[in-house]
Amino acid sequence: MSSSITLPTLKMLAEHLDTFVLVKLKDGTGIKGRLKTYDQHLNVVLSEAEEYRNGEMTRRLGLTLVRGDSVVVISPAV
Repeated sequence: MSSSITLPTLKMLAEHLDTFVLVKLKDGTGIKGRLKTYDQHLNVVLSEAEEYRNGEMTRRLGLTLVRGDSVVVISPAV
């Protein structure tokens, strides 16, 4: 299976390294954390990560690896 991650997407992620992002997952969970690294499969490593469900923080995760196949969107955190 070929990757659908485009070069502009990877460049955008590079611009947001070491800033806080919000990663939305297929199950509706949100994970907010500082983007440390990523790869072409959209696997991301976040530090200071926190899990959000229904808009409320449910737990602190710390250093976290999020698998790219569960990611729906990554956006700057507000």
